[in-house]
Amino acid sequence: MYKSLVRPLLFAFDPEAVHHFSFRSIKLLSRIPGFSTLSRKRYKQNHPALKRELFGLQFDNPVGMAAGFDKDAKAFKEFSNLGFGFIEIGTLTPVPQEGNPKQRLFRLKKDQAIVNRMGFNNGGVDLAVERLKKNPKLGHPNHVLIGGNIGKNKVTPNDQAVNDYIICFEKLFDHVDYFTVNVSSPNTPGLRELQDRKPLTHILQTLQDLNNKKPQRKPILLKIAPDLTDDQLMDIIGIVEDTKIDGVISSNTTISREGLQSEDSLINQAGGLSGAPLTKRATEVIAFLHDRSNGAFPIIGVGGIMTAQDAIDKINAGASLVQLYTGFVYEGPALIREINKAIIEL
Repeated sequence: MYKSLVRPLLFAFDPEAVHHFSFRSIKLLSRIPGFSTLSRKRYKQNHPALKRELFGLQFDNPVGMAAGFDKDAKAFKEFSNLGFGFIEIGTLTPVPQEGNPKQRLFRLKKDQAIVNRMGFNNGGVDLAVERLKKNPKLGHPNHVLIGGNIGKNKVTPNDQAVNDYIICFEKLFDHVDYFTVNVSSPNTPGLRELQDRKPLTHILQTLQDLNNKKPQRKPILLKIAPDLTDDQLMDIIGIVEDTKIDGVISSNTTISREGLQSEDSLINQAGGLSGAPLTKRATEVIAFLHDRSNGAFPIIGVGGIMTAQDAIDKINAGASLVQLYTGFVYEGPALIREINKAIIEL
């Protein structure tokens, strides 16, 4: 129904307008008595083979929503009813920001891809915290497992970026189950420079030092770009070892445009590319990190998961969990169910 009826209708309109419309719609529908129960019954899979224990957290299933979709924690409960095992919110910044000028989101239908240059548009960490307070505490049967993806404001110079990450970390600490440090978006000028060994080690070690002073620490993960060279990936492995963070999310969007079939007017749009063209490279990065580190840390696989087999391939490459974004847009919630079914069958 989604692919034959809903998607063609949604794809007839501006992608960002549709995004906001979808949020309003799912929240409105969830107020109808029985809708949430019906959604869970249709899409949520319950099976021992889906359970995962990672970073000290219990995941009902290994399929999560990637950051960038529910940036401001507006609909984490509603999306969890569609079968996601966990939701990653953000990227959040200390103060609200509009992001880059519109139009900044483009569908490349021939390639089953999306190009975005959103630029960390969000309402700021304080607003998200107020919404997250509605999530029951960890251990409650209705608790939604939440990851907090954090970044820096565009106007913050790179040599002061660590302060933005500290602010978001402290404000979110009591309201998320794990953290993701985002230094890999291509849409904030200079942000990817923070992936270099020295600044990245400084940011992660600073957060770890704060984390270790807490009564009970929270897992910290690093989200990386798929465009890193082998040498840079080896640096990432070394940084994880040095700072003792809990894992890596691989990967963010790519700046590559290799092998695309869409019109030049779409291909030439600035921003990060996600979707099917990223499938192969994202899986290669997971395999490289897993093999070269001898499986020293968990990896969450994201990037180009358009089918259940794509998810299985990432798990076979070394991913412990997977996340969806563009695949969810193109395939709908049935993809979550199909991935979980495939894992059960295995």
